[in-house]
Amino acid sequence: MADDTKQPTPAAAPPKPPPGPPPPKNPGFVTCTVDGREVVVKAGTNVVEAAKSIGIEIPYYCYHKRLSIAANCRMCLVEMSNAPMGKLMPGCQMPVAEGITIQTATPRVKDQQRATLEFILLNHPVDCAICDQAGECKLQDYYMQYDLKPSRLDVPKVQKDKRVQLGPGVTLDEERCILCTRCVRFMREVAKQPQLGVAMRGSRSTISAFPGQPLDSKYAGNTVDICPVGALTSTDFRFRGRVWFMSSARSICTGCSRGCNTLLDYLKDTTYRYRPRENDAVNQEWMCDDGRRSYKYLNNDRLLVAREGRGAARRDLPASAAAAAAGATLKEHSAQGSLAALFSPLASVEDLLAAALVATEGLGLAEVFVGGRPDGWQDDFLKRADENPNRKGLELVAQAFGLLVRPFADLPRAIEAGRVKAVWAVGAEIPDAAAAESFGKLEAFVCQTYGQGPLTRQATVLLPAAPHSEMDGTFVNFEGRPQRFELAYWPREGSSPHWKLAAEVGKALGLAWRFQSAREVWKELGPRLGDALPGFVWDGLPSVSRRRGFLPIAAGTVDGRLPGYRERVPEDVSGDTRFDLLDVSR
Repeated sequence: MADDTKQPTPAAAPPKPPPGPPPPKNPGFVTCTVDGREVVVKAGTNVVEAAKSIGIEIPYYCYHKRLSIAANCRMCLVEMSNAPMGKLMPGCQMPVAEGITIQTATPRVKDQQRATLEFILLNHPVDCAICDQAGECKLQDYYMQYDLKPSRLDVPKVQKDKRVQLGPGVTLDEERCILCTRCVRFMREVAKQPQLGVAMRGSRSTISAFPGQPLDSKYAGNTVDICPVGALTSTDFRFRGRVWFMSSARSICTGCSRGCNTLLDYLKDTTYRYRPRENDAVNQEWMCDDGRRSYKYLNNDRLLVAREGRGAARRDLPASAAAAAAGATLKEHSAQGSLAALFSPLASVEDLLAAALVATEGLGLAEVFVGGRPDGWQDDFLKRADENPNRKGLELVAQAFGLLVRPFADLPRAIEAGRVKAVWAVGAEIPDAAAAESFGKLEAFVCQTYGQGPLTRQATVLLPAAPHSEMDGTFVNFEGRPQRFELAYWPREGSSPHWKLAAEVGKALGLAWRFQSAREVWKELGPRLGDALPGFVWDGLPSVSRRRGFLPIAAGTVDGRLPGYRERVPEDVSGDTRFDLLDVSR
């Protein structure tokens, strides 16, 4: 008998889910391949920065790492394995993804770069010979690297206005502009003052300030720095010098206590401009226009010869004789208890260390008055009201030597009361110019200064000092952050750094201390600061240790090009008058 009982049909197995993406090769990071080389970067990093991390440069104009992405120049197009329909993708806009492949140098990419350059240069004027951007222009660089073809334009170029004054500090050449909009985005996103926009349409489009609102922001000069071509130019620097003749030293802005990191561009013994140098902890890569123009005191109204006497009786002296006369005068008044010291917060830490040593061990002083510039304007971005770069450093040095710090306003009152009859000033900057008249009542006034001013006219002995462009040294900003700056060019004529002048005065007072460099000052006296500057290494500034003897380091011309101009080595310093081209890559 047949068994009609049906066996249950086994249930069908559920479908397997599609395989997910493989786990990341480096958890927490993104791993991809650029031109056949593996790259490991943080998630969200764009293709331009990822390629740069392994030394592959992708050309671009509109991209800037601190601004929003515009992706309008199309110079950075690359091939990406995850691109839809195989399109070329803008490297500045596209983040890398796990496992993708990126090609930056295929024939297709190269053709696109040549086409983009040809389009950008269609109406661009051929005025490189008179353009301030020549020598640091990405149009020149990219044309020579990626295009190098004559123009095929067979109709007249579109002509636009030249020498358009956008504001007091920025001049626009509309014909050179490629409309990358970096300047527009900077004013809107960083300066928080949207004073620029794109006017008109098509081939007539131009960068323009709004009607009745000139580009008068205190940060307008940064638009010149980030302009990749020669469209935005600095009115102050315009036509003053060729960048390929200049060298650049790593310096610090002395315009306020922020201490923005700068590049000091110079030719021979003249400073031509400041440019901001990148430091995320201090100024990112920006600086205010007041600081940008503060270099002029390095060139103008300099005191270069030691002098003795006042008014018509003033006469020039050799520096050694003037220092000896200063020491004798100061020693006499120190014994009488009628001497005071005035230190400037524009002097470097090394200057102040040497001066404090002389004040305490040579003159027996227990207090010091603080001069400096008067307060200025302040904002919540970079600029500080205190317009002195090293006030914090002065306070730390005074504390290390046991000197009581007193405000400048107390000094004129002490002079008027007759308690102070002699003053030794390390720096002639004072916050109240009207108070300079009281210094004329002093029996003796020894002043170390690099510039002429109301205070210098009252001096009985003037010693020519060298500013920070002519020495190595350190400033401590308002946050207590020590920052090194390097010598750009030799001190002019008979001037010397404050630390050297102080050592000469100390020699006249019988002190045995001798210093041959700022590094020696720091090595001998820096330990007295104790733990005031934790982690600071004086020789930490790259390339300083590569100097040979006392030769000023060639920091490289602007934009990293080969050295164009080098000073003649002073015979009295090196004993050798040959021209010396220093190779900083050694």
